[in-house]
Amino acid sequence: MQLAFTLFKYFPFGGLQRTFLRVALTCQSRGHGIRVYALSWQGEVPPGFEVILVPVKAMSNHRRYERFAAWVQRDLASRPADRVIGFNKMPGLDVYYAADPCYEDKARTLRNPFYRLTGRYRHFAAFERAVFGPDSHAEVMLIALLQQALFMKYYGTPAERFHLLPPGISPDRRAPPNAAQIRAEFRREFGLTETDLLLVQIGSGFKTKGLDRSLRAVANLPAELKRRTRLIAIGQDEPRPFERQIRALGLAGQVSILPGRDDIPRFLLGADLLIHPAYNETAGNVLLEAVVAGLPVLTTAACGYAPYIEQADAGRVVPLPFEQETLDKMLSSMLSDDVARQQWGRNGLAFAEHADLYSRAERAADVILRSRH
Repeated sequence: MQLAFTLFKYFPFGGLQRTFLRVALTCQSRGHGIRVYALSWQGEVPPGFEVILVPVKAMSNHRRYERFAAWVQRDLASRPADRVIGFNKMPGLDVYYAADPCYEDKARTLRNPFYRLTGRYRHFAAFERAVFGPDSHAEVMLIALLQQALFMKYYGTPAERFHLLPPGISPDRRAPPNAAQIRAEFRREFGLTETDLLLVQIGSGFKTKGLDRSLRAVANLPAELKRRTRLIAIGQDEPRPFERQIRALGLAGQVSILPGRDDIPRFLLGADLLIHPAYNETAGNVLLEAVVAGLPVLTTAACGYAPYIEQADAGRVVPLPFEQETLDKMLSSMLSDDVARQQWGRNGLAFAEHADLYSRAERAADVILRSRH
């Protein structure tokens, strides 16, 4: 079959983008043609992929997305595909990968009522309705069950259109046999002693991922613990607002912000704790990437994959409603207890042996290839 994938932006270090690529490659390995419509593409194009950069522009993102969708539909009318798979919400999809939370719920619960009078709201609400509304036939691939109830609440989407996928952690995130050697070399490279404590925060979109919360938590550590602690944040985002916060908190010598990179497994093995106090996160692959690497996790209950941390007993979860003081106390407690961190790490490695944390791309390909339209 000829498969057409749509996503607004591709870059190598985004969680959504990496999932798209693995799903598309899995479909290709089963003998199907891959066409991709995108507004921008950073990085190499896999052999055999037809990548179409849609030539539309607009002053605002939502106008650009409207023009993108219209252009794609015109192109598909002249060059049909057997399936249209979207990684962003838009009209005309046969299958949608639900990485983003329910927009309508956010608009009604987190925004001023006047927000629903804006053009931005009308656009995103219409694109979401085009996927989940009663006139749509799109099959929906969920990565966290929590969202299904919200989509059904606002759109009456039939339950049979939803397909819950397992996580899709890349096997290269698992701790290899020489993990101790990699850790030692990493810590030498970054000038970390045996008594130094390294926090890592990994993920594009620093604001949503709660980097501001992490910085405050480090600043509020007890003096002796704070002196030993470093934080490295990695992701594709604008760092300047957070660099200003770092200076204001007096953390300039202890915090580094790095752009997205492809050697994340080294950081997972070299660190002492993953901190991920996200404001909201439909899933949170990095939580499980840390678990399978044996790295303890401190996250928030706002993350769809937070229950895995509790199930694996691989760290701690800040409950909702979020309170900075709770995060501060949990971080201090976890950094102070070497024995507990080692046990959380071992628990994560044991969990990685038997839990299905790896087959998302294969299950997603199954849904795409057997969808009814």
